[in-house]
Amino acid sequence: MPNTTANRFDSTVAGIHVEGKAHSLSAWFVLALRLMMGYAFLHAGWTKFAFVSGEAFDATGYLLHATASNGSPIAGFFAGVASTPWLMGIVNIAVPWGEFLIGLGLIVGALVRLAAFFGALMMLTFYLGNWDIAHGVINGDFAYMLVFLAVGAFAAGRIIGLDSLIENYTIGGEKLVERYPKLRYILG
Repeated sequence: MPNTTANRFDSTVAGIHVEGKAHSLSAWFVLALRLMMGYAFLHAGWTKFAFVSGEAFDATGYLLHATASNGSPIAGFFAGVASTPWLMGIVNIAVPWGEFLIGLGLIVGALVRLAAFFGALMMLTFYLGNWDIAHGVINGDFAYMLVFLAVGAFAAGRIIGLDSLIENYTIGGEKLVERYPKLRYILG
């Protein structure tokens, strides 16, 4: 039987207070968002691996040309990265592996807050790189960034995920997150 009591949300940021209630089905929607983003990122990373695509991932041309032609406000930064071989080496490894590992973490529900943070960070860079505000400043990249932030904020890894098992793992009779409270920032 579903829990009919509503979850309460209550927060104050910069002196502004908000509160609300979530429907008991909200957990299923949060889980769906986690799995959707997990699959999207796992697949995106997987298809960038050389053994799958047949060629090594290289973002140099995109960072040099596409960001400048679309009017990105940080096109100069992207061009600087693309013109620095050791930085491009990091980018060309970090993008496919980052996408793949973020997706894997979300799918299995492990280190979800950490994965969501880095997913949101990647989406912010994609948003700035894919700059197109012809239809307004909100686009798919921006929306996905907010989805990642919501997945992390709602501790989606505790919903049919490994984070709930990790948090409740005991060492010497003490829960892992009680022994190491900073783990709450990456689990959930």
